Amino acid sequence: MRVRWFIVLAALLLAACAARKPRPTTPLPEPQLPSPVVDDTRLPQAQRYRQQKDGEAPGARMDVSTLVEPVPKAEARARYGNKSPYTVLGKSYRVLEHVDNYHERGIASWYGNKFHGYMTSSLEPYDMYQFSAAHKTLPLPSYVRVTNLENRKSVVVRVNDRGPFHENRLIDLSYAAAVRIGIWPKGTGLVDVQVLQPGREHAAENTSATVQAAPLHARIFLQLGAFSDRANAQRMVERIERERLGQVSILTARVESREVHRVRLGPLESVDAADLLIKRIKRLGLGMPRVAIDE
Repeated sequence: MRVRWFIVLAALLLAACAARKPRPTTPLPEPQLPSPVVDDTRLPQAQRYRQQKDGEAPGARMDVSTLVEPVPKAEARARYGNKSPYTVLGKSYRVLEHVDNYHERGIASWYGNKFHGYMTSSLEPYDMYQFSAAHKTLPLPSYVRVTNLENRKSVVVRVNDRGPFHENRLIDLSYAAAVRIGIWPKGTGLVDVQVLQPGREHAAENTSATVQAAPLHARIFLQLGAFSDRANAQRMVERIERERLGQVSILTARVESREVHRVRLGPLESVDAADLLIKRIKRLGLGMPRVAIDE
């Protein structure tokens, strides 16, 4: 009887232990982290990037009002990206030696997702969420104030990359900078670009004063040539009129004690209209026109 009782008690204890034993669970999957950018700078441009086209912004628009603009500071020229001359797409460019008085107007574009995380020409990773830019001839790095001539919004950017190599584009802004001054999502804009020197706080004030003196609505022209002889300028005008390219005029200015006669087409209604007209001018063998913004 006692043996039977112990057998029953042992069975009950085993059942109780089995009831308290935790059930096996399916392990949770590991979080999927974004794969890092693999940037092989030895590859040609057509093979280097994952995306074939650019122009894409992040899924949600960022609040650029929380970003702090870079403060100009003295920096040595980058070891990479300052070779002069250098050649891209068959055209050569020279990096400027002196930029104290650099001040130019032209067309700005922007670049985003395609290049995000990849190395810039100075071998710094491109971050589209910072205020930076690409320029063809300014030393790397440089600091410039970029002002949208159509709405007067401006931003200070650090130039650490080369480009844009689209014809007749002056500067390529990061996504954040383009949002700050209203060029995104339009794609392009007419801008004023001026170099800022470290320790000279008045530089930004002077830039603002210059921009405010500009017309309320900036206009875009195409300059087809600059001639010392007005007769040569007039012959260019007659050729343009024969081809019916649009409204053409001669703008005469004095440069270093001599007269220069600039032949200009315009004003044009948009950057897209200018791009189409440039293609037509090239097909006619009239050379590469220069973009002029109310000069």
